[in-house]
Amino acid sequence: MSATSALWRLCVSLLFSTSLSCYQCLDDLNLGLRLCWGHMLTEQGIRNVGACFRKLDRIFNNNERVIEAGRVGKGYDKQLKELLEAEILPMAEEFDKKENDETVYEERLQTAADNFIAAASKLPRVSGCFPPCGFQSAGAVFNCVTCHYDSCEFPLDCPVKEMNAKENKRIQMWCNVPFHLPVDMEVIWRFAEEVNTQQVDQFNEVTAGMDRLYSIPSTSLQHQGTYQCEIYSGRRSIVRLYFYLAVTPQVVEGHSELQEIFDLSLLPGGRLVPSPPPLPHLLLLLLLPSPLLLTACITALLLLLFLSLGILYRSLKTRQSSPPEQVDEDEDL
Repeated sequence: MSATSALWRLCVSLLFSTSLSCYQCLDDLNLGLRLCWGHMLTEQGIRNVGACFRKLDRIFNNNERVIEAGRVGKGYDKQLKELLEAEILPMAEEFDKKENDETVYEERLQTAADNFIAAASKLPRVSGCFPPCGFQSAGAVFNCVTCHYDSCEFPLDCPVKEMNAKENKRIQMWCNVPFHLPVDMEVIWRFAEEVNTQQVDQFNEVTAGMDRLYSIPSTSLQHQGTYQCEIYSGRRSIVRLYFYLAVTPQVVEGHSELQEIFDLSLLPGGRLVPSPPPLPHLLLLLLLPSPLLLTACITALLLLLFLSLGILYRSLKTRQSSPPEQVDEDEDL
């Protein structure tokens, strides 16, 4: 490498020393030197390579459309490089060791950027990241500003999911996640009795293997607590899920049923269902018999009673006063 070439590379490196860029990630520095060698400033009529690289930075690196088009899935960054080279290489070969006005550079570089955006946008997109937790390598996308793949950057621990079960009932917990899991995964279930926690040191291992389902055939009070499901791949932890199980005793369950029945008998506000309202006073008076009619009925009943007693008295008196019957002696003889 000649001293002149080394000096050019040093100058170009200083131009981009403040930050990384999509152009640097995807294109060769020598190709950019060949492209910008003959960049001429219109007003001054002088050759200025630095102005050419600043133009490249504005059109490719500070262009959100270029950055978004470059957000492809893992492995497709090589195709991004090929697409950019397909636009820049013909220009570099055409402009190499030739002077061209800066307006020509502006027009040709802008066209190259538009062509790159159209082609890169057709590359497969990743499904993205699934919040709120877990190490999701499959969701990483390429960032041409940093020249790296951006991970989902979610915490390893998922929020606690609360569950309720009645005593002596069956309960199941599934260690499922919305993102893809590796084939060689291992599942470890742990349990922290009675407490609702995510502190790892409070858990004791229960099972280990491939089963993502944890089932309790008949729950009891000793099953109350937090269950942790951790998924591994190799030696790396992918995600940790938490389930807090609250167990309701049968006695409390019976009381709850009685309380529900009692609540159903109450109106909103805690008042008992009222009895039908009393009839109006006027309506009650209309339904009752009048005092005159009531007096007449009682008088008639009393008269009937006195008449009955008089007839009965006369009948008894008549029997007592009548003479005894004479016996016919002839008939007896």
